[in-house]
Amino acid sequence: MRIFVAPAALVAGELAVRGDEHHYLSHVRRVRVGDAVELVDGAGRRAPATVTAITADATTLTAGAPEAIAARLPTVRALIPLIKGDRMDVCIEKLVEVGVDAITVWPAARAVVRLDGARRAARVAKYQELARAAARQSGRAHVPSVTASDDLAAAIAALPQSAGRFVLDPASDAPLEAGPLAALADVAVISGPEGGFAPDELARLTQAGGFAPLGLGPRVLRAETAPVVAVALLRALTKS
Repeated sequence: MRIFVAPAALVAGELAVRGDEHHYLSHVRRVRVGDAVELVDGAGRRAPATVTAITADATTLTAGAPEAIAARLPTVRALIPLIKGDRMDVCIEKLVEVGVDAITVWPAARAVVRLDGARRAARVAKYQELARAAARQSGRAHVPSVTASDDLAAAIAALPQSAGRFVLDPASDAPLEAGPLAALADVAVISGPEGGFAPDELARLTQAGGFAPLGLGPRVLRAETAPVVAVALLRALTKS
């Protein structure tokens, strides 16, 4: 079993775990003294640990020496629109499971959901916690970041210049191929809402943003499904 601890707390020796992770160990997994636990810091380090004591407020563990886990290349970024209801939660969870490294939420013109100010900050914080939980469940030492952009231009500008860029377009027959991906250390995939990209958004992406159109087969996938399929294909083709 696995729990997250703060990077500064991941050192060899004794440490006490409280809050959500203590609840997870003591009430969800029902650990006992002597059980083995893997500690990860969400930034790519892990350490073996053993439960040494359990109280109402904390679980105490003795940790071994931490080790770094190299991130798998390419770095995969998903730019997704706000999606209505709990389908957004499912999308983020599944993106983390299939191997996304960073998620950027962007305000598509045809997206039904709109968030501003404090509501947006609260929602992004929720999405980050979903990513953290999904990383723990799927055995990842790195927790993908979740951020929100003010507009499409800001989302594009935040991408590394060297990143390979793909826009998911149901009208495109262009497949994702392993050959062109082999030389890329960073890949970004952007997807649209249920209503699709607005014409000016698609033009900006392909003409000014350097995004190559990418098709995912003959079916029209839902907004929460398309980016998950694309990231899973990227990881399969790059064997990472």
